[in-house]
Amino acid sequence: MIELSGLTKRYGEKVAVNNLSFTVRPGIVTGFLGPNGAGKSTTMRMVLGLDHPTAGDVRIDGRHYQELKDPLTYIGALLEAKAWHGGRSAYNHLLCLAQSNGIPDARVREVLETVGLTAVARKKTKGFSMGMGQRLGIAAALLGDPRILMFDEPVNGLDPEGIHWIRNLMKSLAAQGRTVFVSSHLMSEMALTADHLVVIGQGRLLADTSMADFIARNSRAYVRVRSPQRERLLDLLHAEGVTPVEAGDGALEVDGATSERIGELAARHQIVLHELSTQQASLEEAFMQLTAESVEYHAHTGQAPAPPPEPQQAWGEGWRRN
Repeated sequence: MIELSGLTKRYGEKVAVNNLSFTVRPGIVTGFLGPNGAGKSTTMRMVLGLDHPTAGDVRIDGRHYQELKDPLTYIGALLEAKAWHGGRSAYNHLLCLAQSNGIPDARVREVLETVGLTAVARKKTKGFSMGMGQRLGIAAALLGDPRILMFDEPVNGLDPEGIHWIRNLMKSLAAQGRTVFVSSHLMSEMALTADHLVVIGQGRLLADTSMADFIARNSRAYVRVRSPQRERLLDLLHAEGVTPVEAGDGALEVDGATSERIGELAARHQIVLHELSTQQASLEEAFMQLTAESVEYHAHTGQAPAPPPEPQQAWGEGWRRN
């Protein structure tokens, strides 16, 4: 378990992390999201004692990182894919880490096989591709068989097979009861991997909630319905107190009614439906909605800017405004 309490980091006048408090729990994959410059990497570095907080506290299973004996057996992390000496082989890089943390030498071969690098184990790492480097970084994180794993952008440089592999690896580690904390900008992959989300913007906590609840709170859900008896369906929906919105392709978008209710209503009145589906925003759309006002670096497309999002009316436990 990773516990952050009031964690703050300032660099002069710049506040990189601002009073962050949340807990990363075992048994699930927790995704860590935020725009560029939100403070994700700084937060992860403070977990590992690489940066010291200006205020607040962060503990790993109840202890500070510097208090851990043989820390690789408690927490394994991938923060920078090429954090090794290019003149060493993959095997010797991992062997050095193992011997300095009291880990049996046999474990080196085990993790090399796990990440698929056995065939190049004796090659110098300076010739490794980005994907091979990611695999070596993951091997180092797994080396001590730790209860806590922390990955920063683990799918960078991986091919589709590699992305599928790391996704299943993280899910498997969580299923074993381990704590898995992962940061990524690849929203489609995060949606397939994470069970829980922690979202920050400009160093502040914006959300700490389940994946499903995050998407539901930050997006519009509606039912899309299409029928050759469109006018009759419109009249029927109006009679039921439902006001649909006309879509550009002739379909209707209905808020405030489930697909089951609309389907049963159409069936009772013998209305033919060609389409009846519930529409929900993607993780990417929900993320953009929540973090729109927290983006530090804005690119310009030459188009008129989109209007600001409607303010949230209600926030559940663990949610905060920026």
